[in-house]
Amino acid sequence: MNAQEIIRSIEAEQLKSNLPDIYVGDTVRVGVKIKEGEKFRVQPYEGVVIAKRNGGINETITVRKVFQGVGVERVFLLHSPRIDSIKVLRRGKVRRAKLYYLRDRVGKATRIKQRFDRPL
Repeated sequence: MNAQEIIRSIEAEQLKSNLPDIYVGDTVRVGVKIKEGEKFRVQPYEGVVIAKRNGGINETITVRKVFQGVGVERVFLLHSPRIDSIKVLRRGKVRRAKLYYLRDRVGKATRIKQRFDRPL
């Protein structure tokens, strides 16, 4: 058993199996575990997936939302223990893999058409 096989087997144990299919353009609600003192609570972060990167244990999504008139982006490691849950609220109909152009848009120009051919 070589080193790569050992690494793959350890990574396979860490992978989450309960993740929904997430595509770029989807509106998602990510439950993030926040530690306050000794207690943990789950804080929802809701926004549009503008990018997906990597695969396997290193898979990340970038979620963008507008909060008090300021665009906020967060990168989430999908298989991280800090991620409590991910729920797809809406499927978006987009034609590219990265939606970085949304950063330059404001208000109604950032709307994405809804897609109905994929289940939630």
